[in-house]
Amino acid sequence: MSVRKRKPQPVKAAKAHSRRTHQAKPKARPAIKPAKAAVAVPQVKDRASPSKQEAVLALLQRAKGATIPQITEATGWQPHSVRGFLSGVVKKKLKLKVESRKDGSDRTYRIKGRASS
Repeated sequence: MSVRKRKPQPVKAAKAHSRRTHQAKPKARPAIKPAKAAVAVPQVKDRASPSKQEAVLALLQRAKGATIPQITEATGWQPHSVRGFLSGVVKKKLKLKVESRKDGSDRTYRIKGRASS
């Protein structure tokens, strides 16, 4: 039986070292960081305008509910963000029951059991 010898492979060019290996190592940080401000000033929200979350919840609490286009218009969010808000915040975090029904081409959402005229 004859054993075939492998052909010698061409030598590959060595890869250039990354720039990171040639950079100087960062200096050690001090153990204690100085405080940025002595006293934190609490931010006061302007209660004249509701937050976007409050606006969406108000729309959902109406007797007829709200559609995704209505919510996107009120908040400026994208439709996928509205659906994520309904699922993640309203259903999971706030533990509210959201009722959904199909009306023509749009789906109407409302908070179940909390209809306020």
